[in-house]
Amino acid sequence: MAYTTIDNPELFFQTLIWTGDGSGTKSFTLDGSENMQPDWVWSKPRDSLSSITGNHFLFDSVRGAGAEKELVSNNTGAEGANANQVYGYISSFNSDGFTTTAGSSNNDYFNKNSIKYVAWNWKAGTSFTNDASATGIGSIDSTGSVSTDAGFSICSYTGTGGTETIKHGLSTKPAIILVKKRSGSANWYMYHHKNTSAPATDFLTLNSSAATSDNANNWNDTEPTSSVFSVGASGTTNPSGGTMIAYCFAEKKGYSKFGSYTGNGNADGTFVYTGFKPAWILTKKSSGSGDSWNLLDSIRNPGNPGDKRLTPDTSNAEATTTQYDILSNGFKARATTGAVNTSGATYIFMAFAEAPFVNSKGVPNNSR
Repeated sequence: MAYTTIDNPELFFQTLIWTGDGSGTKSFTLDGSENMQPDWVWSKPRDSLSSITGNHFLFDSVRGAGAEKELVSNNTGAEGANANQVYGYISSFNSDGFTTTAGSSNNDYFNKNSIKYVAWNWKAGTSFTNDASATGIGSIDSTGSVSTDAGFSICSYTGTGGTETIKHGLSTKPAIILVKKRSGSANWYMYHHKNTSAPATDFLTLNSSAATSDNANNWNDTEPTSSVFSVGASGTTNPSGGTMIAYCFAEKKGYSKFGSYTGNGNADGTFVYTGFKPAWILTKKSSGSGDSWNLLDSIRNPGNPGDKRLTPDTSNAEATTTQYDILSNGFKARATTGAVNTSGATYIFMAFAEAPFVNSKGVPNNSR
């Protein structure tokens, strides 16, 4: 029986936490058991910065490191529209981490003295370029970085304003596609394969607490395939002349799981099976609006219940509020709040592994 294809998830995903020391340039080394050069870094000040907004910053190796290269999950801003050139930015992706550099004022976004920070890091690693007219794959060109082992790709393309297909680089059908316009203001739209019974017509908005919305144009009412994803005449997923970035994920047994659950409204909440001990969990109530996204990880939450909450749609500092137990084979809701466990409500989730429930040799992992 194949339990997993990835015995050590730290080859492809690691969380790093640190406390700032006030230095202007700082190299950070991931502290997992494996060296890993990240291709996507999502960082967040955990404490309030008081003088500036503590945004969620996203950098990737396809767009490149440097000042004015950030995207922000909690707003609609274009690439580089969030003053990283003033308050610090990721200046390089290193063989086992990344370096941050102060902007013209300071490095408060990444290294203010005594402030706590977190960064979540994913590995892709293999570059690809697709000339659609030459390969016959997709209808418009794309470039990116991909790990078919981990089921993760970063894909860059330029929108046309029409109906198109785009090579994503994966060898299997993506379960999640997260798209952001780089060249102008636009929402973050997410395709999730368990988002309602008609996922290709619906979308979630990462920078908003809104419920699932319906717009067939975003994904052209067409589910992705093992080679391409589809976009329609949408100003958010395919604006004419707009430079775009897409983060694409396919499930990998024992490493990643992207699904949904139904709340039961009880502190002894719904159990969600993943097949691994989660290192990182993102959830959102999709059937109703007004409740923020939830982001939980096992490094900030070494014990149960997991109660260190960050919200990707807001710049809020880390809050202490019970959310989930992280278990050896999944996670379990431990709150009755609307954000986590309203009775009868539907929630979507993304999860990545700390360790598979059983490794490829048949050895189980331990619970927390």
